Amino acid sequence: MIPIKNKGEIEKIRKASRITSELLFLLGKEICPGITTLELDRIAFNFIKRKGAEPAFKGYRSYPATLCTSVNGEVVHGIPSSIELKEGDIVGIDAGVGFDHYYGDSTRTFSVGKISSEASRLLKTTREALNLGIKKAVVGNRVSDISYAIGSHVEKKGYSVVREFVGHGIGRELHEEPEIPNFGSPGQGSFLRSGMVFAIEPMVNMGKKEIKILKNGWTAVTSDGKPSAHFEDTVLIGEDGPEVLT
Repeated sequence: MIPIKNKGEIEKIRKASRITSELLFLLGKEICPGITTLELDRIAFNFIKRKGAEPAFKGYRSYPATLCTSVNGEVVHGIPSSIELKEGDIVGIDAGVGFDHYYGDSTRTFSVGKISSEASRLLKTTREALNLGIKKAVVGNRVSDISYAIGSHVEKKGYSVVREFVGHGIGRELHEEPEIPNFGSPGQGSFLRSGMVFAIEPMVNMGKKEIKILKNGWTAVTSDGKPSAHFEDTVLIGEDGPEVLT
């Protein structure tokens, strides 16, 4: 069953999501050559605490950090480290915030200094795919209508969609029903109803779709070492259309 949120629950998710989006805006201003992802993680932890909230990821299934920081060929769940970012890198920052027992979740992939035109195009396409998926998050559509909008755009542009990781419902739990793949045929899955809240998150590889998990048990990387981009928003399905909460 896909949970339907009432007005009070939606307001709590909205507050958690607002903190999440403010955090990503702050981190975007801090990202530059020479900064470490561990320093970004420290900034994020302190910001979340100042807001009276909790890091959603830290301790979740024993995850060790506040952020997931995925650099270049890392797809998702990169663990912050003391390695410095360098000019031309791209870094996906996945942030989750818990506030009053409800969650917001969002990801942005940032450029570090000046990046190549190929990397810039990858980021642009992934962001476009997210926006197209959000446009399909309307009452009366089905879950896979979101999936198809994302995947068809990505593949039309010559990129590949990661299969192993998907979007999800969100609310009182960080991950709720339904799973929302970023590929597939339209017209399948549950009908969308007002009050559902989803985290929609395309992960797009410049090369092959295949990935592998590093020995740390968390970090997913592209099998061919080519860059990957990730964008995510928490989205409310409203009576008048989708509302991006992050």
